[in-house]
Amino acid sequence: MKKIFFIGALALLTACEKSFELYPPDKLSPETAFNTEKDLQLYANSFYNNLPDGNDIVRGDQVSDFLVGSTIDAYLSGSYSAAQAGGWTWGALRNINYFLEQMERAQITDESRKHFEGLARFFRAYFYFNKVKQFGNVPWQEKTLGVDDPDLYKTQDPREYVMDKVLADLNFACENITETIDPTSSQITRTIALAYKSRICLFEGTYRKYHQELGLEATANTWLQEAVDAAKKVIDGGKYRLNVESDPTLSFRNLFINEQPKTNEIMLAAVNNASLRVLNDANWFWTSATYGRRLSFTKTFINTFLNRDGSRFTDQVNYNEIPFWNEVKNRDLRLQQTIRMGNYQREGQAAPPDFTYTYTGYMPYKFTLDSKATDGRAENNNSLPLMRYAEVLLNYAEAMAELDLFTESEWNLTIKLLRERAGLSNTAMPLASDPYLQQAYFPHENLSTALLEIRRERAIELAMEGFRYDDLMRWKLAPLLLKPYVGLYVPALNTAYDLNEDGQNDVSFVTAVPSNPQKGIVYFVINGTQHYLSNQSSGTIVAQNNLTRVFEPFMYLRPIPIEEITLNPNLKQNPEWESR
Repeated sequence: MKKIFFIGALALLTACEKSFELYPPDKLSPETAFNTEKDLQLYANSFYNNLPDGNDIVRGDQVSDFLVGSTIDAYLSGSYSAAQAGGWTWGALRNINYFLEQMERAQITDESRKHFEGLARFFRAYFYFNKVKQFGNVPWQEKTLGVDDPDLYKTQDPREYVMDKVLADLNFACENITETIDPTSSQITRTIALAYKSRICLFEGTYRKYHQELGLEATANTWLQEAVDAAKKVIDGGKYRLNVESDPTLSFRNLFINEQPKTNEIMLAAVNNASLRVLNDANWFWTSATYGRRLSFTKTFINTFLNRDGSRFTDQVNYNEIPFWNEVKNRDLRLQQTIRMGNYQREGQAAPPDFTYTYTGYMPYKFTLDSKATDGRAENNNSLPLMRYAEVLLNYAEAMAELDLFTESEWNLTIKLLRERAGLSNTAMPLASDPYLQQAYFPHENLSTALLEIRRERAIELAMEGFRYDDLMRWKLAPLLLKPYVGLYVPALNTAYDLNEDGQNDVSFVTAVPSNPQKGIVYFVINGTQHYLSNQSSGTIVAQNNLTRVFEPFMYLRPIPIEEITLNPNLKQNPEWESR
């Protein structure tokens, strides 16, 4: 489980250091706690608390453009201010820097010393990457600070300086962490460090390219090339591959529902284990009408899943007027492994989309177990991916496309493999851009055909896994968060529909619940305000229309918590947050 670190820039002493002061020297002190490789490993294990746990992953994409729920995130409410801000926490960094200083005492080989230094510097890079994503400029610290150290009150360092330091840490990690095969998908190895380097460098390169207000676009390609190089080393290393099973309808799903990670593809996971009582709440969060936010996909996104023959679903006439039970047929196999549809069952019973939960009809089940046993409690034991080989392929493809180096050879190495795993019969590289994808998501972007397809693939492959918000931020496409939430097509009001064609009606869309409701049917009220149909008495659902969302250009950077600026007046608030 995660440890809660001290909050605030001035909360500087870690629990570990305090213990050194409190215990007698013969029991525990820096002189006795950093002597052997085992000592260093024991301390370094604390760094893993900085990675997302299972519950973090479960909620990873809840702020995105393709999921709608019962509420919106406070950040998009239009009233968010620096007084509500958080995230300016530094205890984890001090823990890492303290280790780097004290590990010099250890009597170990140079190879082991470099390994542990690389491990610590990887986590420092990861820490700072997350800080820069939130705040932009942040103070760089690579030493522990005493209570009288003037650097406690330093101002922020420029983003460019901090990210150069991050890259230096990543490079050291990628060169010095021991290269091993981890059968548990729970340890940082050299290959995992390279995979994360590809993620971080892709983010920074595209952020600099599309956020020209930073004045760093001239350096974007340097970062994109670093992403390419790191991803290609992972690919060429041959240690991982896409998970492909004899039943293609399980190749994707089995990545997310097993206690033992599929280590052929899952490089790093938030490992859950029933016997150790390390669990997550995926079933509860994604099935309960009251516990979570009732998140469901939008039709705008579902439309981007290709047909099984590789053709575009949105190329057909009246694609927005096809009933749910027909529109989900003969599509990319990831669709039926991501949402409830067709003959999906739970405990031997049909499990169509449940409109007591979903607002749109596209009910996710990517992380939920087929058993109902944990629907009402936080006891899922399925391990959830933190890094998959599929992401590395996507990182490589996108970085190459952004560098204008993407050819059919790169397509065959990356996107083609993902689409083959998804059951598509035609996986050739498209020659013409998809007008629907362009208009629905990137109407003001001049993207190549290849880059459009790579972005489609990234959204589909990584949906719910915590990437979408960051992707929108780095592409400077936050306005997508304000798009209407569109649901399935309703042919007519006051008519019962069998969503999974099992002979039992599941839902009726009504203006008011009838006085004599039929058993087994959910009556979803179309009231004309919160939910309405695009053609009044028929059409696609426009859901949660009452949720007002706001995103201003200055919101790409989060505000520094106001109390931190009170403590350290040298900190500069991010632009336009001063008066909010």
